[in-house]
Amino acid sequence: MKKADKIKNFDPNNIGDPEGNIYGLPFSCDDAKLVLVPVPWEVTVSYSAGTADGPQAIYDASFQVDLFDPNVKDAWKLGIAMDKVNKKVRAQSDSLRKKAEKYIDLYAQGKVPEKKPAMRKIQKEINKACAGLNKWVKAEALKYLKKGKKVALLGGDHSTPLGLMQALATKHKSFGILQIDAHADLRDAYEGFEFSHASIMFNAIKIPQVKQLVQVGIRDYCQAEMDIIKTNKKVTTFFDRDIKQQQYKGKSWEAICDDIIKTLPVKVYISFDIDGLDPKLCPNTGTPVAGGFELEQVVFLIEKLVASKRTIIGFDINEVAPGNDEWDANVGARLLYRMGNLSLIS
Repeated sequence: MKKADKIKNFDPNNIGDPEGNIYGLPFSCDDAKLVLVPVPWEVTVSYSAGTADGPQAIYDASFQVDLFDPNVKDAWKLGIAMDKVNKKVRAQSDSLRKKAEKYIDLYAQGKVPEKKPAMRKIQKEINKACAGLNKWVKAEALKYLKKGKKVALLGGDHSTPLGLMQALATKHKSFGILQIDAHADLRDAYEGFEFSHASIMFNAIKIPQVKQLVQVGIRDYCQAEMDIIKTNKKVTTFFDRDIKQQQYKGKSWEAICDDIIKTLPVKVYISFDIDGLDPKLCPNTGTPVAGGFELEQVVFLIEKLVASKRTIIGFDINEVAPGNDEWDANVGARLLYRMGNLSLIS
């Protein structure tokens, strides 16, 4: 069936079609404008696991999302579809996660891989597997980018989008990254893992085409990360503490958003760690931190970004861990829908 016929035959006021794709929409990855690549991977998480369940949980929760978007006319017609969750990727993540837990336990006890062959073996295996995952994500992203699709990634932990960023670097000569997060993620090979979830932005700014990293909501970081923030001209950080204090003194969130957007180039990739939100919205995420944003605050920032005539070339949402209920996934699904629609009109 042609896309036009799918739109004609679809009732956006009805419950989502269980035979449809994400949100119950009638689109496939072939006729959708935005393709979501799910990556159920959480090998290097260092606190709580569960993010590998994020993509499927968001998919399942999406059927409860009403499709009217007040900011994007006929948003559902634009076309969003999610690829299938890769079972091999998930199985590899589960297998390596068990090994990583043993390694991290030893690391917490003061043991180091340089002096312990068993740790060194696990470290080498995981670093190789994570490099392989990056190549797989890059290939999956390029498959859809070459078809003219916009691509977004659903993690998994925050290590997962590096391959998408690398894929976009083959299509764009330069772009900036807008990172919404509680953590700076600028650690060099955290706990010995080159592609740790805590090292994603350390690795991202190595990509030559990434000209600017703008971090928003950061409130948990180490001295080494602060040193990078102070010395690396690619990095601009809007700390959660500073944002809040400006608001306490009377500065509007709109004015702060303008300050943030001024630091970004025309083409922008958005990397959204769900723990950038207030923990009440993501209580089961791997490393929750007090503070953070309301959902509408972040959507407002992205709306302002689009209004500024900047182009969202891709995005990710990661670290959603469903826990024992659908709450985290429910929030993630709503955030994803709003971000997806805005990305398609930018």
